[in-house]
Order: sequence, then C-alpha cells, then structure tokens
Amino acid sequence: MKIIDNVFVIPGVVANPYILVDADGLTVIDTGLPRSEKKILAYVSGLGKSARDVKRIILTHADLDHVGGLAALQKATGARTYASKLEADAIAAGKPSRQTKPSGFSVMRLVFALMRPFFKATPFQVDEILTDGQILPALGGLRVIDTAGHTPGHISLFAPTVGILFCGDSMVTDENGIHGSRSGLTWDNAKAKEAVRKQSALGARIVCSGHGPVVKDVTGKFPV
Repeated sequence: MKIIDNVFVIPGVVANPYILVDADGLTVIDTGLPRSEKKILAYVSGLGKSARDVKRIILTHADLDHVGGLAALQKATGARTYASKLEADAIAAGKPSRQTKPSGFSVMRLVFALMRPFFKATPFQVDEILTDGQILPALGGLRVIDTAGHTPGHISLFAPTVGILFCGDSMVTDENGIHGSRSGLTWDNAKAKEAVRKQSALGARIVCSGHGPVVKDVTGKFPV
C-alpha cells in the first residue's frame, strides 16, 4: 500500500515491513515473522523491481516479528543489513534483546507459549551497527533515532525531507491515534515514555508503526 511517493507498507505481514524506493535501490525496514520474506519479495516484484534491487535491510529491534524473515530475505537479495549494537547482538544469538512478559488474558499467554517452538529466528550477523544521529542514504537522508525503552537498543528512523517517522514498536497505532509501547512487552517503561517524547518533538507529519495503521496528519495525536 502506497503511503507517499516512494514509500510503501506491505499488507498481510505481522509487524509492518516498509519499503523505501530511491534511485540507488530499495530499503526494507523490518522483515516480519519467519517466511514473511515471501510476501516482501512478492511486493517488491509488484513494484516492478527485483530482489537484487533491495540494497538495505534495517531492523528497528530484534523481536521475532521484526527479524523473522531477515536471514532468508538477505539471502535472496544480497542486501546490506543494519541494526543498533544491542539489537544486532541479540539477532546474532537468534533471540530477543530482553525478556518479554505478555499481559492480558491467560489464553494469550498460552498462544505465545504454543507459538514459540514453531517460530524461531535464524541467528544472523548484521553488517553495520547504527548509532543515534547517523544518516542513511534513503528518502533524502534517513536519520537514526535512539528510542530505547521497548527494547534496550530499539531505534526509530526519521526522514525530515518528507516528514515521515518509522517508529517500530516504540509506539503503536490504532484507529484512535498513537500510543506508547505496550507495557507488558516493554523493557523499561520510563525510557519508553522518554522515547515517545523525543519522537513527538521531531516534527513528523506521518507515523509508521510496527503494529497498526499508518497515521497521517499526526498533530495532537502523540500520547502525552
């Protein structure tokens, strides 16, 4: 689904992957659960591009629903891969960067437990470590934002030239707007709230989260 010119979200994948189109190739942000690479590559093909046009894969954090398709997608594309140091270490170990404590109904906890043996991330060595403030060559300059809180090394990505923010799971969205990281899945709630405050001050016009719809015209919609 087109968000703006040259920016797309891939439907039907748990943890929204995004595709950015530039003259030098494509950038993919997050890769969904294992086997999601098939839908990502199909979408790339639908844009009239090939797997080898994917030049960069950026991971916001190491949770399975964001890195599950990483190894297979990189193998198919040959793309260079990027993450923060803490998340890259976790990706290399094939595990999340923090313990999760799913909240809500007991049946949900049961679902998490039943799914775990069938969905495992393939350990993968990320090519490049990202740091806060670093600029990547996509969308006229894609800035790395340290948004630790949901996980210890979580990053977001902001393209000021088009006013679009890719926030991973540092925030979630729904029909009512933008919300902070879900507390039951958050490593540090105080840092997560600070990450929201930091992102609300960037001047973004569009917020693209890992879970939920894209939010346009975000004025007044950030949590306080």
